[in-house]
Amino acid sequence: MDEEYAMDDAAQLLETASDFGYYPGVQSDAAAEEFLYRFPLAVIINALQTRLQYPGLEDALVAALEKIFETKYGASLIPHYMPFVQVGLTADSPSVRRLACKTVTCLLENFDEKTLSAAQLVIDYDIYPLLLDSLVNGEEQVAAASVDAIKKLAGFPEGMDIIFPVNKNDAAHLGNLAARCSSVGRVRVLSLIVKLFSVSSNVASVIYNSNLLSLLEAEVNNTNDTLVVLSVLELFHELVEIRHSIEFLSRTTLLQLLLSIISDSSKETILRSRAMIITGRLLSKEHVYMLVDESSVKALISAIDRRFGLLEHQDTDECETALEAFGEVGSSIKGATLILSMSPPAARHVINAAFDRQRHGRQLAAMHALANIGGESRPENDIVLNVNAEESLRRLVYGVASKSTKLTPSELFLSVLQQAAEFRLAAYRIITGLVVRHWCLTEICLKQEIINIVTDATAESTKIGMESRYKCCKAIHKAFTSSKLANDPALAGVAEKLQEAVRSGPYLAKKHLESQPAVMTAERF
Repeated sequence: MDEEYAMDDAAQLLETASDFGYYPGVQSDAAAEEFLYRFPLAVIINALQTRLQYPGLEDALVAALEKIFETKYGASLIPHYMPFVQVGLTADSPSVRRLACKTVTCLLENFDEKTLSAAQLVIDYDIYPLLLDSLVNGEEQVAAASVDAIKKLAGFPEGMDIIFPVNKNDAAHLGNLAARCSSVGRVRVLSLIVKLFSVSSNVASVIYNSNLLSLLEAEVNNTNDTLVVLSVLELFHELVEIRHSIEFLSRTTLLQLLLSIISDSSKETILRSRAMIITGRLLSKEHVYMLVDESSVKALISAIDRRFGLLEHQDTDECETALEAFGEVGSSIKGATLILSMSPPAARHVINAAFDRQRHGRQLAAMHALANIGGESRPENDIVLNVNAEESLRRLVYGVASKSTKLTPSELFLSVLQQAAEFRLAAYRIITGLVVRHWCLTEICLKQEIINIVTDATAESTKIGMESRYKCCKAIHKAFTSSKLANDPALAGVAEKLQEAVRSGPYLAKKHLESQPAVMTAERF
């Protein structure tokens, strides 16, 4: 096709590009090749650069090019159009700039390197500095696309060499880049560091050895800008979720930083809350306790404990956050053991609030936290804790019961099972975890009303409700059949009900499975 003709026929190009670019799904190599046969890549790029005033053309061409470069065939063409990528990365149009970033990603993901190195092309055309500029100066979507491209580049040895230059004075060094950026730009660079940290343990090691993690700590310590601090705390939250992060984070001052924020009453509530949540997530990882000094862990738990104590009688969301943090800590064996065994046990706040119906939001958070501490979220073999922790758990539950109008744990469990649906779900979780303890199993089995609820297939109307009730029922049945209570003639009815409920499954069983005849007389006119 003559290129001049193609440019003049912008309406046809718009229609074809729209059909191709907005196609719902992945385009094939054959489809990409057919499209480019009608409108060669040079024509499309020329149209993108010269016909932007035609309504809708830029968006359609960008969408079409994204689909083209995502194919193997399209990716194979990118090396021949690297100057276009260069120009695109400096374009005024955010859409074109984002496309250029995505094109780099497609090159690194799909290009066949048997004859040519995709990473070397990025180096030869000096693309990396342009990606960094898009990161710190581009719009949000442009910055995100740039991060994706740089992450892909980090997967190549050549890419590692330019992302982490040996010369610490290199302008492209991420530490130097962060130092000369605006606050928004710095947070974006820090976000890139976190994203790169997640690529692999090897990349994480390079980042740690380059002292780049210290940039996050410094940003929190050196600014009073709440939004910036909150953004960096979110990055720390992202970091602790990375499996290989703990061995590196344990060597930083992160724990001291979190402790400082939680303990500082002058800090914004939202900052303390985020610090609590990060602490909870960090201490929910079993392997963290092998890498972090126990005294540091106890100091963090105690800080949250003190904060809850200060606010316990106030109507504040910070208490709910503290309970959620305790629940996260309690999801690990070591964490649950610590919050039950410390003096005084931090778990007391959780168990007291779990059965306090005066503050519903706080009660619900505490119930889920208690379920975690009790082991509902842990593997079956890791539910029961050591002797001291188990005794503390039993004593705290019986202590709350004795101080209430219910007097016994069974009455407490029944009271929460009689609350609204969201509380029943949490109650099922609590019982599922606790019932492996003989004292709890006894309380459950001796309370017929509890057995009636957990074995009633009509008790819940939602899928999650039915499944939670059934899981609870199965846990009770399993604990019962493996205990001495199974030999008690007085509990024969309980055994029968549990067995029948387990056999019936989680969902409401249909009473009439056989076909029913439908007979009706003919209408007479």
